[in-house]
Amino acid sequence: MKLRFNYRTGILLLLATASFLIACSDNKSVKKQDTPTSGEIRISVDETFKPLMEAELKVFQSIYPKTHITAEYKPEADCFKDLFSDSSRMIIVTRELNNEEKEYFKKVNIKPRSMLLAWDALALVTNNENPDSIFTMQQVREIMAGTSQRKWQLVFDNEKSSTVRFIVDSINKGKPLPPQTMSAKGNAEVIDYVSKNKDAIGVIGVNWISDTDDYEAIEFTNKVNVVKVRADYGSEFVQPYQLYIASRSYPLVRGMFFILKEPHQGLGSGFATFLGSQEGQLLIRRFKLFPARSNVVFRDATIK
Repeated sequence: MKLRFNYRTGILLLLATASFLIACSDNKSVKKQDTPTSGEIRISVDETFKPLMEAELKVFQSIYPKTHITAEYKPEADCFKDLFSDSSRMIIVTRELNNEEKEYFKKVNIKPRSMLLAWDALALVTNNENPDSIFTMQQVREIMAGTSQRKWQLVFDNEKSSTVRFIVDSINKGKPLPPQTMSAKGNAEVIDYVSKNKDAIGVIGVNWISDTDDYEAIEFTNKVNVVKVRADYGSEFVQPYQLYIASRSYPLVRGMFFILKEPHQGLGSGFATFLGSQEGQLLIRRFKLFPARSNVVFRDATIK
C-alpha cells in the first residue's frame, strides 16, 4: 500500500506540534500563583518586631508546610519604600498609611488593606550601674529634647527607625533629637552599647526584652535596667508590662499594623489572617505586647 503525503495536512500537523511544545515550555516557566496556605512571598518587617515576627513565622510555616515567607527586617522607612516599589507586598510597621500615601494608591487604583494587630511600647534602658532608672514623663521629654540637666547619650537602633519617628513626632512634637544622639545597627547593638556606657540611655522595642523563655531576651534584660516611667496624669512609676500598656499607665505606647498590597487572596492574606487569629494573638501576648484582636482579662492575684 502506497501512502500519499498531503502537503497542507503536514504543515498543519507541524504547526500544531510546535504550538503544543511551546505551550508546554511556557507552562513550565510560569510560576504557580501562591494561595493563603501555599507558595512563596517576601515581606518587610520593622526590625523592632523581629523577635515576635520570627516566632509568628515559625508557627505559621509549621502549620502550613507548603508556605515559605522570607522576612527582611529593616528600618520602618525602608519597609514603606519596599511597599511602594513593589519589592514587598506586605509590611509590618508601627503606623497606618498617611493621607498622602492613601491618595497615591487611590490614583493608581490600588486598595491596600491594613489592620491594627497589637499595642506595642518603647522601652527605655540604662546601664546597670546607673542610679537613674525612674523618670516622669516630663523628664523623658527633657532627655529627648536635650534640655535635661544631666547630659545623656541617646542611642537608637537606626536613624530611619520607627523609634526615632515616634519620639520626634509624639514626644518632641516635630523638633529634632539632640545633636549628640547616636544611631546603632539594630536593637541588639543599642542594648550592648548601653551596657558598656554609664551615661547612655537607649530606646528599643519592648519585645526585645520580653520573652522570658528566650535565652537571648533574658541575657539582654540582665545587661541593662528597664526604666520605669510615670505618665503625666499617673500616680505610679511603671515598666512597659502588658497591663500598663493596655491601660496607658505606661505612656510610650504605639500600634503594630500590617499593610497588605495583594491583587489576589494569596499568601499575604493567609499570614495576615493568622496574625489576627487566636494562635497569632497568643504569641503577641507571650512577647508582652497587648493583643488588639482578642479579649484579654486581667485579674487580681493574691500571692501567699
